[in-house]
Amino acid sequence: MISHPSRHCTVELQALPSRIGQVRRIVSAQLRYWHMDLLIDRAALGVTELLTNVHLHARPDKTCTVEMELLLDRLTVSVHDRDPRLPVVDDAAPLATCGRGLAMVAAMSESWGVRPDGESGKIVWFTLPTAAVAPPPAAPPVAARPPRRLVEEVPVVEDVPAGAFAEVGHGAEPRSAQPAPARSAVAG
Repeated sequence: MISHPSRHCTVELQALPSRIGQVRRIVSAQLRYWHMDLLIDRAALGVTELLTNVHLHARPDKTCTVEMELLLDRLTVSVHDRDPRLPVVDDAAPLATCGRGLAMVAAMSESWGVRPDGESGKIVWFTLPTAAVAPPPAAPPVAARPPRRLVEEVPVVEDVPAGAFAEVGHGAEPRSAQPAPARSAVAG
């Protein structure tokens, strides 16, 4: 039996807006270290949404722990806070500016959920499949490539009669020998 150890990363923080951005960068750096670059955008989005929920709704304080666990076939990201109230997925109005966070987490993840953590809080988590992060396929072997075509040599014509090529004009006016004025692509 071949055993592959799981990989863990844990960060404890106060869920304040400035700290949420720092944790997003930590998550991105950790996934790059694990060579899971294709998971960065979805993991960063998910952890941002979960930490924003802690910032907006958790009581008595904003202390929480973010944990990432990478197994062979999935990445699990979880946020533990000290508020035992479980989150509710709302049906946000079309023009609402909030209330879509958990729906986005559900849409972009393989699975998600919440579980109580005794009397002291809860853990909200989501998973992302790592199977989609397979390395790009290797180049086909040399023998499988189509044969190269040789470029045919074209004879060079040395004596071209005068007027054999017509001058191509641009617009109705003949071209002048003066250079075009310099123009800037920047307005102003």
